[in-house]
Amino acid sequence: MPLRLYNSLTKQIEDFRPADPGSVSFYTCGPTVYDDAHIGNFRSFLAADLLRRFIESPLCALANETPAQRTSREQRGRRVTHVMNITDVGHMTDDAEGGESGEDRMAVAGRRLEEAKKSGALPPGVSIDPRDPYQIAKFYESRFREDARALGLKISLEAEQDASLHPKATAHVPGMIRLIERLITNGNAYVVGQPGSRVVYFDVRTFPAYGRLSGNTVEALREGEGGRVLASNQAGKRSPADFLLWKEDASHIMKWESPWGSGYPGWHIECSVMSLRARGGGDEATLTLPDGAPIIDLHSGGEDNIFPHHECELAQSCCAFNASPAGAPFASMWFHPRFLLVEGTKMSKSKGNFYTARDLFAKGVEPAAIRLELIKTHYRTQANFTMQGLTDSQRTTDRWRRFLAAARGGPDAAHLATDACRASFSAAMHSDLNIAEAIASINVWVAAIEAPGPREAALFDVLDGVIGVLGLRVPEPQQSDLGVYAPGVTPDPEVEGLLRKRRDARAARDFKASDAIRDQLASMGLVIKDMPGGKVEVRRASPGKA
Repeated sequence: MPLRLYNSLTKQIEDFRPADPGSVSFYTCGPTVYDDAHIGNFRSFLAADLLRRFIESPLCALANETPAQRTSREQRGRRVTHVMNITDVGHMTDDAEGGESGEDRMAVAGRRLEEAKKSGALPPGVSIDPRDPYQIAKFYESRFREDARALGLKISLEAEQDASLHPKATAHVPGMIRLIERLITNGNAYVVGQPGSRVVYFDVRTFPAYGRLSGNTVEALREGEGGRVLASNQAGKRSPADFLLWKEDASHIMKWESPWGSGYPGWHIECSVMSLRARGGGDEATLTLPDGAPIIDLHSGGEDNIFPHHECELAQSCCAFNASPAGAPFASMWFHPRFLLVEGTKMSKSKGNFYTARDLFAKGVEPAAIRLELIKTHYRTQANFTMQGLTDSQRTTDRWRRFLAAARGGPDAAHLATDACRASFSAAMHSDLNIAEAIASINVWVAAIEAPGPREAALFDVLDGVIGVLGLRVPEPQQSDLGVYAPGVTPDPEVEGLLRKRRDARAARDFKASDAIRDQLASMGLVIKDMPGGKVEVRRASPGKA
């Protein structure tokens, strides 16, 4: 069976048929770098990474591949050009309502960093001017890319060598201006207002298919409906659903000169320009595809991107680049993972269940366990991230590591279970990326093989090329004269002092004092265990109990 996926545009599961089955173009809407990415963000990014890895895998069959392409894929895998943008301008706090009266999220980040700087809460060694949006973006982009690499996001690993795979919005403003000019010339966009306050809008009535992706048709977006369209923003619009392409605003924190004055681009226009990177480039002013052909093969983003972002992106891209935009899909396949819950509820800082990736790293949680926990639920199911699930994912990862280590030095023998695992894993992934069933097939296989050997090692390398867990860095413990500190715990004078007092109390057989110190460490979120040789293992309590 070839790869079949749920297409958010057609609302059905269908064969994935890229224009060239030997080389797939894939664009993912990336982070807005005004804060650290949280685990909900990474759930979406890792789902896209899982899909990309499977399409690249020798296991992945496509409905329209030729016999020669199949042979090449089975021997060497398949090429995927995957691009993920970095939004560092134009994402406003009121984008759901049009992005015209809010403030740039870089300004929000600046205030937060200013407070952190005043309170001494900035990370050690960080020097940043909170008034400089470029420094803010660079700071958070660096942290995102570091976290993404730790979690095995392949595109971020590749971007270390090819920066064009993580294009930045600020570097593509000239292309956005050219694209807006083209839309105006084509009659798909118009300018309102006087010099000093001009705005360019996309005219949704020129694209009758507007609303096909999200269901939010022009009729459904009449003024005020759903709180999406503000009455104060309607003056000059031809339709309440028309959306912002450019706003003249000399006071904006980031601004560029344009034919419509000094200002900034709307959020949606950036991806129409940067997505061309996935197809190998193209001139925003001249690229024309006939007959409503897809511009790229695959487009992904979280389900919150469907409207307004992807709906608007689809409309403006098809009107700009397709000779016959009506019915054009922009991407052959639209892929939208669902939201992430934490312990059964929406993530919230006030509830104490809001985690960034680096929050969990700091607690000593392995990146491999976090990755597995975030990918192991089907992408179209609302995942529930729990601390018990994270513990289970760590145990699964440890079991897989032991199996692979044994296989590398084990006897070379044929096992029917190995062939069965390959077949069942492949069938599950071809069926709308059924990762839960694929993982179950691995666990059944690992339990069935008592003496794995080279054949099992070879297959596990192929399977982990898709899942992407076993190759991630395993954090190393730190040691002192008194303790062995698990990953996520750093020896510090206070803890070392308590360990020294506890050692002395135990030497004096003062077990009451020793237990009191153990309790004091527990109140600090630390669990200790005496080790042979006299040292003490120090690790953080389970994240849910810390």
